[in-house]
Amino acid sequence: MATTRTTPKNIDAYIAAFSPEVQAILEEIRTTIRKAAPDAEETISYQIPALTLGGVLVYFAAFKKHIGFYPPVRGDARLEKAVSAYAGEKGNLRFPLDQPMPYGLIERIVKLRVKQNLAKASAKAGKRRS
Repeated sequence: MATTRTTPKNIDAYIAAFSPEVQAILEEIRTTIRKAAPDAEETISYQIPALTLGGVLVYFAAFKKHIGFYPPVRGDARLEKAVSAYAGEKGNLRFPLDQPMPYGLIERIVKLRVKQNLAKASAKAGKRRS
């Protein structure tokens, strides 16, 4: 029989559902994201943690053998090359749990997404004023 996964109320509840080892990794990812985007808001979307600032910045999720990190990195050739070793389906990233977590890379991704989201929001605001 298939089991139904319940949507956690918040990121704390999401993280609490995992083993202590995975909890520590998820908390460090969360801290890394918050450091790179201190004004971002936390939410749960698609039953996984998401941070938003002018739109969705990133999603992250724990799986049996990896941490999934979304959306795909686009718009920075150097960063795209740096994340290529972690490329999963459709360009989403998979960070294996049996390898050191690339927190510095996560920070770079989030900073790029902040820049992209703010530029997009600014462009939309400029169109409305026209």
